[in-house]
Amino acid sequence: GLVEFDNVSVVGPDDYNSTENGKTQYPVVADPKGTEVNQAYLKYTMDTANGIYGRQRINYSNQRFVGGVAWRQNEQSFDGFRGNWQMLDSVNVDYSYAYRVHRVFGPDDGTNPAQWSGDNNFVYVDWKVAEGHNIGVFGYFIEVDSQHSYPAPKTVNNSSDSYGLEYVGRIAMLDVRAAYASQSEAGDSELNYTADYYLAEVGGTLAGIGLKGGYEVLASDNGVGFATPLATLHKFQGWADKFLSTPGDGVEDMYFGVSGALGPVKLEAVYHDFQAESSSEDFGDELDLAASWPVNEYFSTQLKAALFNADGDVYTDTNKVWLTLQLKI
Repeated sequence: GLVEFDNVSVVGPDDYNSTENGKTQYPVVADPKGTEVNQAYLKYTMDTANGIYGRQRINYSNQRFVGGVAWRQNEQSFDGFRGNWQMLDSVNVDYSYAYRVHRVFGPDDGTNPAQWSGDNNFVYVDWKVAEGHNIGVFGYFIEVDSQHSYPAPKTVNNSSDSYGLEYVGRIAMLDVRAAYASQSEAGDSELNYTADYYLAEVGGTLAGIGLKGGYEVLASDNGVGFATPLATLHKFQGWADKFLSTPGDGVEDMYFGVSGALGPVKLEAVYHDFQAESSSEDFGDELDLAASWPVNEYFSTQLKAALFNADGDVYTDTNKVWLTLQLKI
């Protein structure tokens, strides 16, 4: 078993909107102060299966649909059960049931609910077709109950059923990821839509330099965009977090990245171009930059920036800079 706590405290000025402190005149930094149990579970392991019951971190695949949001100071965790079964040497079945989601906005309610309750079911079947070639078939069924203090867009309208499949593998010298999914409303959602998701990404290394390019589409139907509210959203569609909620016209993200090292310092740059999926709207573009330095075996630091340049009237120019220090004990 495991018991894990987390604490978020304010050091210095608190002139920012934590989503819980009521300072809505400032930009959002969604890290409310507080202390809570992040994980507390029992785990049972057998030869070909294991199960976990309790509060836990749940990450599926690349966390595009379900993840722990480790970027935030208060992780997202789930109350429920997760079981993993190695059905065959080449087939693994991973199922989770969660009746409560502890969101990054907790531990107390604020602008957004700190918790979502409901019957959530996640299943991922991983088939190793051949060495270096995997196909995943998944279903993510999200149900969010109503809360009288919050409107439907912050609660029940996040309920959805998503089905899909993805390929992850290596072809020649290239790392390839491709995915498709279909999503429709579920539970008590007031929405009515069926929207698609597409991803194609290719990456590789040339002379010690990492290169990648991709095209990701969260499509729209009936004025509603494909949404992944339980994902580790900061990993996707730019670090400026402009698309945490998918716009009603959907969004197309074409991106290119380069990474490398200068001595012990790891460097990364990613460029994004954002367009609406169901209209001619140009949302803007973004440049993300990061430099990470492992000072020693205990300390590491990172300087990170996101520069979003808006086109049109839907979004506004946004620049963000982070300097972080991590201590491992």
